[in-house]
Amino acid sequence: MSAVPAPPGPAALARGFATGGVTGATLSAFVAGIILERVPLILIAWGLPLGYGLLLFLAGLPRRAREESVVPRLALARIEGRHAGGTETGDVPLTLMLTIAPGDAPSFRTEITEHVNLVDLPRYRTGDVLVVAYPPDRPWRARVVPEPAAEWRRRAAGAVVEPAPESTLVHEPPEGWAFAVAVLIGLVLGAAVVLGRFHGELFAPEPAVEEPSSSTSTTSSAGSATVTVTGSLLDAGALRRAVDALAGTTDVSQVLTAVVQDHRLSVVFAPTDAPVPRFDLREVPVDRIPDLVRQATSTHDVGAPRTWQVTIVRLPAESTVRATVTGPGGSASVVLPPR
Repeated sequence: MSAVPAPPGPAALARGFATGGVTGATLSAFVAGIILERVPLILIAWGLPLGYGLLLFLAGLPRRAREESVVPRLALARIEGRHAGGTETGDVPLTLMLTIAPGDAPSFRTEITEHVNLVDLPRYRTGDVLVVAYPPDRPWRARVVPEPAAEWRRRAAGAVVEPAPESTLVHEPPEGWAFAVAVLIGLVLGAAVVLGRFHGELFAPEPAVEEPSSSTSTTSSAGSATVTVTGSLLDAGALRRAVDALAGTTDVSQVLTAVVQDHRLSVVFAPTDAPVPRFDLREVPVDRIPDLVRQATSTHDVGAPRTWQVTIVRLPAESTVRATVTGPGGSASVVLPPR
């Protein structure tokens, strides 16, 4: 007698799909709640399996009532083997391999687990015959009858139960591959629903935080000023920050000339009464200067080591921005074209 797995019905497949969906949604909601720091989402992740468990319990009440209404069948059983598990209490989980002899049907084997007190372990020896009760439609749920009626005690005392072949082992039928597929589909869809709902927030690129690449110090004297940075003025936004720092301490609208080097911005102001060309440093396209320097250093081979500087002067018509690179082989320059 062996249990032949029956294909799961629509109800079992629906239960598997729902279980997978709740599991996927719970895990995704919990992870998303932690990443997004949303307490309600974390609470939903905790409440969803609890609510689903309660729903399963209520939905299973009719089935459990039908199962409990089935009158169990009594039979003799022979202990073919036993295995006691560990415990921290007085009761030991004892796994028994039994041969059950219904009397009017072929004998079969099944495996059950009983919780037995330590002092009662000697009553369960291999080869002993016991009285068991089992539902006829679910023989793998057999249980040892601890205090059988007197008639059954007499039958067990004098009975000889032949071991059943191992091929007759019965067990609870597995759900089958269709149930596993339903669980997997539900798991993927449950996770996809949550991730799709919060996809924009979970996978949006973090906004770039622009941090100053260097500290800035400004010194000024009569007719000139200098801004010195610890980083490079070729770093993104560094030169613009240096100009803004200088504009915060002095008037940069009357500049005669300005020189940009790697760590320093030097400015000479035009004399107040002198009729010389002057310009406003804030109107110079300083954001284009790093590219101008890279162009000068990459297109002109003047040897190494080499240095560079950018000179900004006001000609009668317009301001001129010139990058000059100097090395052992000479010097070369590139002028910033107007836009």
